[in-house]
Amino acid sequence: MTSKTAGSPSPDNHTPQQQAMPEVNTLTAQDITASLKAGFSDFLARPVMSGFFGLFYAVFGILFVWCLVWLGKIWMIIPAAVGFPLVAPFAAAGLYEMSRRLQREEKFGWNEILTVMANQRKREMGWMAFVTLFIFWVWTYQIRLWLAITLQNSSFSDFSGFLNIVFFTPQGWTFLVIGSCVGAFMSAALFSLTVIAMPMLLDRETNFVSAMLTSIRVVRENPVVMLGWAAIISVTMLLSLVPAFLGLIFTLPILGHTTWHLYQRAVSPVAE
Repeated sequence: MTSKTAGSPSPDNHTPQQQAMPEVNTLTAQDITASLKAGFSDFLARPVMSGFFGLFYAVFGILFVWCLVWLGKIWMIIPAAVGFPLVAPFAAAGLYEMSRRLQREEKFGWNEILTVMANQRKREMGWMAFVTLFIFWVWTYQIRLWLAITLQNSSFSDFSGFLNIVFFTPQGWTFLVIGSCVGAFMSAALFSLTVIAMPMLLDRETNFVSAMLTSIRVVRENPVVMLGWAAIISVTMLLSLVPAFLGLIFTLPILGHTTWHLYQRAVSPVAE
């Protein structure tokens, strides 16, 4: 009679095997250039559908700022505008799915893309959304804290008055320096956690912790290239906010599609 070795797993035991961390590749500036070209090509392939996601994000931004004005939270407009791009990776989930299907030459319509996005709430993407929104909330809270500390003796009744205090007084300069330093740190942290994690969660059956660790590894092993990509995203997004957020209709889709292709170059495919 054959006996099983003690501690060996039973065939009926459905304990999932631990997944190995994916291999991270070395990136160059050419990878960013090629990804940008591919992203722009994806945008041109489906401009209306791609532009829809950019329009939705832009309209949300406009309504958000309008609500701040209506509520009298004038001081929140600049922090909100600067922190607004922090949640862009999550908003681009539909763009990642479009690029994935275009890459596989699959036919798709609105129903396929919106259904995939809706189903993400049942997967690990929801946890990534929580991480993103939590960091955005911390960003808003610390801005309010430093605003109270540095501008406590200042008063303003409208947005132009707030801008005058921030840009033309010593207290305002202190607020800008501190807020910029703290904001840069938080933006770098969120970028490192999400830049690869978001498309990876859409593409693979993995948990959000592994996805974030992989994203950090990509940034850590390609610091110069990823810093350049972060700078491209930051400058493009901030310039897109100037014309009443409307620039996002074009820039967000292109950056979203590009991020998908950069992820494909940064992380080796799953071994068959």
